[in-house]
Amino acid sequence: MKPVIGVTCFCRDTVYGNWHRHAAILPSAYVSMIERAGGTPLIIPPAGDMTQVLDLIDGLVVSGGPDICPSAYGEEPESMTVEFYPEQDDTEMGLIREAISRDMPFLGVCRGMQILSVIHGGRLHQHLDTTPGHEGHGGFDGVETEHGVSATEGSLLASLMGSSINANSTHHQGVADPGKLTVTGTADHDGLIEAVERSDLRFCLGVQWHPERAGHDVLYSGLVEAARG
Repeated sequence: MKPVIGVTCFCRDTVYGNWHRHAAILPSAYVSMIERAGGTPLIIPPAGDMTQVLDLIDGLVVSGGPDICPSAYGEEPESMTVEFYPEQDDTEMGLIREAISRDMPFLGVCRGMQILSVIHGGRLHQHLDTTPGHEGHGGFDGVETEHGVSATEGSLLASLMGSSINANSTHHQGVADPGKLTVTGTADHDGLIEAVERSDLRFCLGVQWHPERAGHDVLYSGLVEAARG
């Protein structure tokens, strides 16, 4: 049996065919990457408490998406923090907390890494271009750039990808404080936190970039193999 990998999605107004509807959506790259890695993807919508779905899956991916509501880390929204959905935050936080309590293999992508950090007592830079030292960090608002990431020797990330990684960048926020998580990857050009882990769990990794867009299959195959066990 292939491991079943749950992956969170979000609800937005969108267009498909002749239809303009509010829909639960997810970029298909997540689905394709999980399939290529040998898993069976199961999409999880933000629909309140979804933790019972964890009984049906073997691993969890929290995907990229909008900003996290700043109240989750004790702040007010700044001028560039304009799109956030507390209901989605609540669903994903519940899923992550329960997955961690079960030691279920977990991969957080972009927003997924950020919300993992917030759960562990961390906080975010609300807009990198106005954060001293991180101005011009990389692309956002539909623009994608690339930069190097250095992975910590002996980390899960380094064991999967080596110590030097070429990552994409398409985010305007970043992790300022990872809380109780261990930082295992930083951007070469400005030191922004790019990867976090919990070494006490089988597979608990968050990355700031989008591996499903960068051909980094190994992160998904690592998750699937951990879920297989």
